[in-house]
Amino acid sequence: MPDLNFEVVGVEAPRYAAVPTIIFKLRIDNTIAQEQVHSVVLHCQIQINVTRRRYTPEEQARLLELFGAPQRWGETLRPLLWTHANVMVPQFSGSITVDMPITCTYDFEVGGTKYFDALGEGEIPLTLLFSGTIFYKGETGNLQVSQISWSKEAVYRLPVALWREMIEYYYPNSAWIRLHKDVFDQLYRYKATNSLPTWEQVIGRLLQGSGEEAHS
Repeated sequence: MPDLNFEVVGVEAPRYAAVPTIIFKLRIDNTIAQEQVHSVVLHCQIQINVTRRRYTPEEQARLLELFGAPQRWGETLRPLLWTHANVMVPQFSGSITVDMPITCTYDFEVGGTKYFDALGEGEIPLTLLFSGTIFYKGETGNLQVSQISWSKEAVYRLPVALWREMIEYYYPNSAWIRLHKDVFDQLYRYKATNSLPTWEQVIGRLLQGSGEEAHS
C-alpha cells in the first residue's frame, strides 16, 4: 500500500494568469518506490503559522484588526486558515513533482489577505495539511484504493516579496473592498450630490469630515 510524503520544492507567481495565482511545486514520494500509483485525488488545506515569525512595530499596528493589541498576542495568535486546494496527480512510480495552483484573492474581508498585506518583508510560515484518495495497482495487478493519512503535512516559508510582486502586477497601486449594496448606493448618491468625479475623492472627503487625514 502506498505511503506518500510531500515536500514543497519551489514556488512561482506566473504572469498573465486569469487571476492572481501562486503555483506551489509539490514533490510527492512513495516510500515503496517500485509501486505503481495510478492516480491521486489530493486535497490540501494551507494554514498560516502566525507564531513562527517576528513582527516589526509597523506590522503589529497593521495586524491590530486580526489579533488585537500585541499585549494580548499570547492569547490571540493562533494558526490562520489561508485556503484549500485540490490536485489530480497523474500516474507515477517512486516520485513525481506536480503544480498546485493557489488562487489569491485581494478581498480585505479575508483574513489571509489582511495578514499578507500587513507584512513588510521576510517570509510567511505555512503548513500544508494533506488528505485524499490513492488509486494504485495491487500485487495481483488489480486496482486498489487507499486514503492518505491525516498526519501527512509539509511546511514552507513563502517570501512576502513574491506575494507583493504578484499583487502589484495585477492591482498596481490599488486595492478594493466589498460593500453591501445599500451602503454602495448611499456612497453613490453622496458622490453624485457633491459632484465628485472619482471614488478616491469621495473617500477623501469623508475622511476629512471625520478628522482623518487622507493621503493621495
